[in-house]
Amino acid sequence: MSLLRSLSGRILATVVSLLGMSAAHADWQLNLPPGVTEISRRIYDLHMLVLWVCVVIGVLVFGVMIYAMVAFRKKDGVKPATWDHSTTAEIIWTVIPVMVLVALAIPAARTLVFIEDTRGAQMNIKITGYQWKWNYEYLDEGVSFFSSLARTSNVARQKDSGIDPASVENYLLEVDRPLVLPAGVKIRYLLTSNDVNHAWWVLDFGIKRDAIPGYINEGWFQVDEPGVYRGQCAELCGKDHGFMPIVVEVLPKAEFDAWLAAQQADAAPAVAATASAAVNGPQ
Repeated sequence: MSLLRSLSGRILATVVSLLGMSAAHADWQLNLPPGVTEISRRIYDLHMLVLWVCVVIGVLVFGVMIYAMVAFRKKDGVKPATWDHSTTAEIIWTVIPVMVLVALAIPAARTLVFIEDTRGAQMNIKITGYQWKWNYEYLDEGVSFFSSLARTSNVARQKDSGIDPASVENYLLEVDRPLVLPAGVKIRYLLTSNDVNHAWWVLDFGIKRDAIPGYINEGWFQVDEPGVYRGQCAELCGKDHGFMPIVVEVLPKAEFDAWLAAQQADAAPAVAATASAAVNGPQ
Protein backbone atom coordinates (compact mmCIF):
# COMPACT_ATOMS: atom_id res chain seq x y z
CA MET A 1 0.00 0.00 0.00
CA SER A 2 2.83 2.37 0.86
CA LEU A 3 4.47 1.62 -2.52
CA LEU A 4 1.20 2.41 -4.31
CA ARG A 5 0.79 5.61 -2.32
CA SER A 6 4.38 6.63 -3.16
CA LEU A 7 3.86 5.92 -6.87
CA SER A 8 0.63 7.91 -6.90
CA GLY A 9 2.38 10.80 -5.23
CA ARG A 10 5.16 10.80 -7.84
CA ILE A 11 2.67 10.72 -10.71
CA LEU A 12 0.70 13.59 -9.19
CA ALA A 13 3.87 15.61 -8.65
CA THR A 14 4.91 15.01 -12.26
CA VAL A 15 1.53 16.13 -13.59
CA VAL A 16 1.58 19.26 -11.43
CA SER A 17 5.10 20.12 -12.54
CA LEU A 18 4.18 19.66 -16.20
CA LEU A 19 1.15 21.90 -15.82
CA GLY A 20 3.38 24.53 -14.30
CA MET A 21 5.79 24.51 -17.27
CA SER A 22 3.80 27.03 -19.30
CA ALA A 23 6.95 28.19 -21.12
CA ALA A 24 7.51 24.71 -22.48
CA HIS A 25 4.01 24.30 -23.88
CA ALA A 26 5.04 25.75 -27.26
CA ASP A 27 7.71 23.06 -27.64
CA TRP A 28 5.02 20.41 -27.30
CA GLN A 29 2.69 21.84 -29.91
CA LEU A 30 1.34 18.90 -31.84
CA ASN A 31 -0.92 20.55 -34.37
CA LEU A 32 0.08 22.11 -37.69
CA PRO A 33 0.72 25.88 -37.27
CA PRO A 34 -1.32 28.27 -39.47
CA GLY A 35 1.86 29.88 -40.84
CA VAL A 36 2.27 33.36 -42.33
CA THR A 37 1.29 32.92 -45.98
CA GLU A 38 -2.05 32.42 -47.68
CA ILE A 39 -0.77 29.02 -48.84
CA SER A 40 0.02 27.89 -45.29
CA ARG A 41 -3.31 29.19 -43.99
CA ARG A 42 -5.26 27.32 -46.66
CA ILE A 43 -3.29 24.14 -45.94
CA TYR A 44 -4.05 24.60 -42.23
CA ASP A 45 -7.79 25.09 -42.89
CA LEU A 46 -7.85 21.97 -45.08
CA HIS A 47 -5.95 20.04 -42.44
CA MET A 48 -8.42 21.06 -39.71
CA LEU A 49 -11.40 20.21 -41.91
CA VAL A 50 -10.06 16.70 -42.55
CA LEU A 51 -9.11 16.32 -38.89
CA TRP A 52 -12.61 17.14 -37.63
CA VAL A 53 -14.25 14.91 -40.23
CA CYS A 54 -12.00 12.07 -39.03
CA VAL A 55 -12.85 12.88 -35.40
CA VAL A 56 -16.60 12.72 -36.10
CA ILE A 57 -16.23 9.45 -38.00
CA GLY A 58 -14.05 7.99 -35.23
CA VAL A 59 -16.53 8.97 -32.52
CA LEU A 60 -19.46 7.47 -34.47
CA VAL A 61 -17.68 4.22 -35.36
CA PHE A 62 -16.14 3.59 -31.95
CA GLY A 63 -19.35 4.73 -30.24
CA VAL A 64 -21.37 2.11 -32.09
CA MET A 65 -18.73 -0.56 -31.42
CA ILE A 66 -18.57 0.19 -27.69
CA TYR A 67 -22.38 0.31 -27.44
CA ALA A 68 -22.65 -3.07 -29.20
CA MET A 69 -20.04 -4.64 -26.92
CA VAL A 70 -21.78 -3.36 -23.78
CA ALA A 71 -25.44 -3.82 -24.77
CA PHE A 72 -25.20 -7.22 -26.47
CA ARG A 73 -23.04 -9.29 -24.16
CA LYS A 74 -23.29 -13.07 -24.27
CA LYS A 75 -23.50 -13.37 -20.51
CA ASP A 76 -26.74 -11.36 -20.59
CA GLY A 77 -28.29 -14.04 -22.80
CA VAL A 78 -28.06 -12.16 -26.08
CA LYS A 79 -28.11 -14.50 -29.06
CA PRO A 80 -25.93 -13.74 -32.13
CA ALA A 81 -27.61 -12.84 -35.40
CA THR A 82 -28.11 -15.66 -37.85
CA TRP A 83 -27.80 -13.63 -41.08
CA ASP A 84 -24.43 -13.17 -42.79
CA HIS A 85 -25.21 -10.79 -45.65
CA SER A 86 -27.13 -7.53 -46.10
CA THR A 87 -27.18 -5.72 -49.41
CA THR A 88 -28.65 -2.64 -47.73
CA ALA A 89 -25.80 -2.49 -45.20
CA GLU A 90 -23.19 -2.91 -47.95
CA ILE A 91 -24.73 -0.07 -49.97
CA ILE A 92 -24.77 2.19 -46.92
CA TRP A 93 -21.15 1.55 -45.89
CA THR A 94 -20.03 2.02 -49.50
CA VAL A 95 -22.01 5.11 -50.43
CA ILE A 96 -21.33 7.10 -47.25
CA PRO A 97 -17.48 6.83 -47.44
CA VAL A 98 -17.59 7.72 -51.14
CA MET A 99 -19.67 10.81 -50.37
CA VAL A 100 -17.24 11.81 -47.60
CA LEU A 101 -14.21 11.38 -49.90
CA VAL A 102 -15.84 13.37 -52.70
CA ALA A 103 -16.75 16.14 -50.24
CA LEU A 104 -13.12 16.29 -49.06
CA ALA A 105 -11.71 16.11 -52.60
CA ILE A 106 -13.37 19.37 -53.62
CA PRO A 107 -11.59 21.69 -51.12
CA ALA A 108 -8.39 19.64 -51.49
CA ALA A 109 -8.35 20.13 -55.27
CA ARG A 110 -9.17 23.82 -54.86
CA THR A 111 -6.21 24.22 -52.48
CA LEU A 112 -3.82 22.36 -54.79
CA VAL A 113 -4.79 24.55 -57.73
CA PHE A 114 -4.20 27.65 -55.59
CA ILE A 115 -0.77 26.39 -54.49
CA GLU A 116 0.34 25.81 -58.09
CA ASP A 117 -0.95 29.10 -59.49
CA THR A 118 2.19 31.20 -60.11
CA ARG A 119 0.45 33.75 -62.30
CA GLY A 120 0.89 37.40 -61.39
CA ALA A 121 4.25 36.94 -59.66
CA GLN A 122 6.04 40.24 -59.01
CA MET A 123 9.52 38.83 -58.37
CA ASN A 124 11.40 35.74 -59.51
CA ILE A 125 14.17 34.00 -57.61
CA LYS A 126 16.14 30.89 -58.41
CA ILE A 127 17.11 28.58 -55.54
CA THR A 128 19.84 26.00 -56.11
CA GLY A 129 20.81 23.38 -53.56
CA TYR A 130 24.44 22.39 -53.05
CA GLN A 131 26.11 20.07 -50.58
CA TRP A 132 25.65 21.81 -48.13
CA LYS A 133 24.43 25.33 -48.82
CA TRP A 134 21.91 27.24 -50.88
CA ASN A 135 22.45 29.64 -53.75
CA TYR A 136 19.88 32.43 -54.18
CA GLU A 137 19.70 34.30 -57.47
CA TYR A 138 17.39 37.27 -57.93
CA LEU A 139 16.47 36.86 -61.58
CA ASP A 140 16.63 40.09 -63.61
CA GLU A 141 18.12 41.91 -60.59
CA GLY A 142 21.80 40.98 -60.98
CA VAL A 143 22.16 39.72 -57.41
CA SER A 144 23.26 36.24 -56.42
CA PHE A 145 24.90 34.77 -53.32
CA PHE A 146 25.42 31.61 -51.33
CA SER A 147 23.86 31.01 -47.94
CA SER A 148 25.69 28.62 -45.59
CA LEU A 149 25.53 27.55 -41.97
CA ALA A 150 26.53 30.40 -39.66
CA ARG A 151 30.08 30.24 -38.32
CA THR A 152 28.90 30.20 -34.69
CA SER A 153 26.96 26.98 -35.28
CA ASN A 154 29.63 25.52 -37.55
CA VAL A 155 32.32 25.96 -34.89
CA ALA A 156 30.13 24.64 -32.08
CA ARG A 157 29.22 21.49 -34.01
CA GLN A 158 32.84 20.43 -34.49
CA LYS A 159 34.06 17.48 -32.43
CA ASP A 160 35.73 18.55 -29.18
CA SER A 161 34.87 22.19 -29.83
CA GLY A 162 34.19 22.64 -26.13
CA ILE A 163 31.20 24.84 -26.95
CA ASP A 164 27.83 24.02 -25.45
CA PRO A 165 25.35 24.05 -28.39
CA ALA A 166 22.68 25.32 -26.01
CA SER A 167 24.73 28.50 -25.62
CA VAL A 168 24.60 29.24 -29.37
CA GLU A 169 21.59 31.27 -30.42
CA ASN A 170 19.56 29.54 -33.16
CA TYR A 171 22.01 26.63 -33.17
CA LEU A 172 22.04 24.97 -36.63
CA LEU A 173 19.21 27.31 -37.67
CA GLU A 174 21.30 30.38 -38.52
CA VAL A 175 23.07 31.27 -41.78
CA ASP A 176 25.76 33.71 -42.84
CA ARG A 177 23.51 35.35 -45.47
CA PRO A 178 19.72 35.03 -45.33
CA LEU A 179 17.43 35.20 -48.30
CA VAL A 180 15.97 38.73 -48.17
CA LEU A 181 12.53 39.35 -49.63
CA PRO A 182 9.94 42.15 -49.66
CA ALA A 183 6.71 41.85 -47.69
CA GLY A 184 3.42 41.80 -49.55
CA VAL A 185 4.99 40.76 -52.87
CA LYS A 186 4.14 37.55 -54.72
CA ILE A 187 7.41 35.65 -55.10
CA ARG A 188 7.82 33.00 -57.78
CA TYR A 189 10.67 30.60 -57.10
CA LEU A 190 12.48 28.16 -59.37
CA LEU A 191 14.07 25.32 -57.45
CA THR A 192 16.81 22.95 -58.58
CA SER A 193 20.00 21.27 -57.36
CA ASN A 194 23.60 21.17 -58.50
CA ASP A 195 24.50 17.75 -57.08
CA VAL A 196 22.03 15.55 -55.18
CA ASN A 197 18.41 15.82 -54.14
CA HIS A 198 17.60 18.47 -51.56
CA ALA A 199 14.31 19.94 -50.35
CA TRP A 200 13.63 23.60 -49.54
CA TRP A 201 11.34 23.62 -46.53
CA VAL A 202 10.04 26.61 -44.53
CA LEU A 203 7.26 25.54 -42.22
CA ASP A 204 5.81 29.03 -41.71
CA PHE A 205 5.39 29.38 -45.48
CA GLY A 206 3.66 26.01 -45.92
CA ILE A 207 6.34 25.09 -48.46
CA LYS A 208 8.36 21.93 -48.83
CA ARG A 209 9.51 21.23 -52.37
CA ASP A 210 12.25 19.03 -53.78
CA ALA A 211 15.38 20.41 -55.45
CA ILE A 212 16.37 17.82 -58.06
CA PRO A 213 19.47 17.90 -60.32
CA GLY A 214 18.55 18.52 -63.95
CA TYR A 215 14.97 19.38 -63.08
CA ILE A 216 13.32 22.68 -62.14
CA ASN A 217 10.44 22.81 -59.70
CA GLU A 218 8.31 25.92 -59.56
CA GLY A 219 6.18 27.50 -56.89
CA TRP A 220 5.24 30.74 -55.18
CA PHE A 221 4.53 32.36 -51.87
CA GLN A 222 3.74 35.77 -50.45
CA VAL A 223 4.62 36.85 -46.94
CA ASP A 224 2.62 39.82 -45.70
CA GLU A 225 4.28 40.24 -42.31
CA PRO A 226 7.96 41.30 -42.08
CA GLY A 227 10.07 39.03 -39.92
CA VAL A 228 12.66 36.28 -39.88
CA TYR A 229 11.53 32.79 -40.82
CA ARG A 230 13.58 29.62 -40.56
CA GLY A 231 13.61 26.30 -42.33
CA GLN A 232 15.89 23.42 -43.21
CA CYS A 233 16.78 21.04 -45.99
CA ALA A 234 14.17 18.30 -45.69
CA GLU A 235 15.74 15.70 -47.98
CA LEU A 236 18.55 13.47 -46.69
CA CYS A 237 21.34 14.74 -48.94
CA GLY A 238 24.56 13.49 -47.37
CA LYS A 239 26.64 13.54 -44.20
CA ASP A 240 26.09 17.26 -43.56
CA HIS A 241 22.40 17.25 -44.41
CA GLY A 242 21.57 18.61 -40.97
CA PHE A 243 23.84 21.60 -41.46
CA MET A 244 22.18 23.50 -44.31
CA PRO A 245 19.48 25.67 -42.69
CA ILE A 246 17.29 28.18 -44.46
CA VAL A 247 16.70 31.70 -43.17
CA VAL A 248 14.37 34.13 -44.93
CA GLU A 249 14.31 37.76 -43.81
CA VAL A 250 11.19 39.58 -44.97
CA LEU A 251 11.48 43.38 -45.03
CA PRO A 252 8.99 46.16 -45.70
CA LYS A 253 9.04 47.02 -49.41
CA ALA A 254 10.98 50.30 -49.01
CA GLU A 255 13.66 48.65 -46.86
CA PHE A 256 13.96 45.79 -49.32
CA ASP A 257 14.41 48.22 -52.24
CA ALA A 258 17.24 49.91 -50.34
CA TRP A 259 18.84 46.55 -49.53
CA LEU A 260 18.58 45.43 -53.17
CA ALA A 261 20.13 48.68 -54.42
CA ALA A 262 23.06 48.20 -52.04
CA GLN A 263 23.56 44.61 -53.22
CA GLN A 264 23.50 45.71 -56.86
CA ALA A 265 26.03 48.45 -56.15
CA ASP A 266 28.35 45.93 -54.47
CA ALA A 267 27.98 43.51 -57.36
CA ALA A 268 28.58 46.09 -60.10
CA PRO A 269 32.46 46.15 -59.93
CA ALA A 270 32.63 42.35 -60.09
CA VAL A 271 30.29 42.28 -63.08
CA ALA A 272 32.32 44.97 -64.84
CA ALA A 273 35.58 43.09 -64.20
CA THR A 274 34.09 39.89 -65.56
CA ALA A 275 32.86 41.66 -68.69
CA SER A 276 36.26 43.31 -69.19
CA ALA A 277 38.06 40.00 -68.87
CA ALA A 278 35.70 38.45 -71.39
CA VAL A 279 36.48 41.21 -73.91
CA ASN A 280 40.20 41.79 -73.30
CA GLY A 281 41.25 38.46 -71.88
CA PRO A 282 43.16 37.90 -68.61
CA GLN A 283 45.50 40.80 -67.67
